[in-house]
Amino acid sequence: MKLEVIRVIDDDGKVIHPEREPRLTGDAHRKVLHALIRIRMVDERMLRLQRQGRLGFYVSTTGEEATHIGAAAALRVSDWFYSAYREVGAALYRGYALRTFMCQLFGNAEDPVKGRQMPVHHSVRDLNFVTVASPVATQIPHAVGTAWAAKLQRKDDVAVAFFGDGGTSTPIFHTSCLFAGVFKVPAIIVCRNNGWAISVPRSVQTVTPTFAQKAIAYGLPGVLVDGNDVLAMIHTVAEAAARGRRGEGATLIEARTYRRGAHSSSDDPSVYRDADEPREWETRDPIDRYRKYLTHKGELTADVEARWRHEITEEITDAIRYAESVPPKPPLRTMFEDVYAEVPWHLEEQFHELEEHLRRHGAKSGH
Repeated sequence: MKLEVIRVIDDDGKVIHPEREPRLTGDAHRKVLHALIRIRMVDERMLRLQRQGRLGFYVSTTGEEATHIGAAAALRVSDWFYSAYREVGAALYRGYALRTFMCQLFGNAEDPVKGRQMPVHHSVRDLNFVTVASPVATQIPHAVGTAWAAKLQRKDDVAVAFFGDGGTSTPIFHTSCLFAGVFKVPAIIVCRNNGWAISVPRSVQTVTPTFAQKAIAYGLPGVLVDGNDVLAMIHTVAEAAARGRRGEGATLIEARTYRRGAHSSSDDPSVYRDADEPREWETRDPIDRYRKYLTHKGELTADVEARWRHEITEEITDAIRYAESVPPKPPLRTMFEDVYAEVPWHLEEQFHELEEHLRRHGAKSGH
């Protein structure tokens, strides 16, 4: 089986499929490009911060930004977003404050997840952006379950799950697709095929030509899209969302892209892949391609982008300064909260015992 790769623009930003071109205003287009540039600049700055020893860990998305920014642009904020750890750009696009994200990276006193997660494992409850989980593909059944709940409640919300190509080798990927197909839930199951599952190449994950064609086994539509074409991502995800809202069920999307950087700041890709491989993908950069498209349309000038980059640099610097000025640890009491709606007596007792223990040994309560 051979699937067409859905594209809207070519590598030079020229429209090759006008029937798929999203009808966006100039402001909407500029918002998408700004989001792409912003997360690229955040990634670059955070990796430098990690190398300086000011941040413990980071995961970047260089070269893959269009996959999740495109999805965010195609969905409503009320739709549920279940990400892996490379989709923070979607949260920022929806309105996640950069200062808050920075506090999460530092795990400080204003970290919204109170130091209970690794950096880049955020949760933005008011934006329906569900907490990131490190175990591979565990977000897929959660998204499918949320979609099923929306169907049972007769809401027209959809839920999207993002995961890497390695996630297709897990049992929960298959059970989730099966459930989504049988119960026709409004889920969008997005495999971000970036070529590598840490150090394991795509060739070891499957012998099928595409991941999208796995949808056949579950009775789902399978779509293969150019994940470096942000307009193709908007078009494809919007169509999948419309299907789900009409009650026609889930869609499996394979977004073909490439992980140009390391898996994380703890990874050295030079030990397992050819150094020339990522260079081959630089010519397919999603930001360069979209910039050319908007320039052709007269919706962007070099001066506008230069101003954006200056403003984003200042915004990132402000967020870092803020996060580093906040007390470095969440309050001690947060260790005992959030499991129950009201902290029960035995946990209250344990908290006071811990406070007394720390007082006796000279430690400050609450730090």
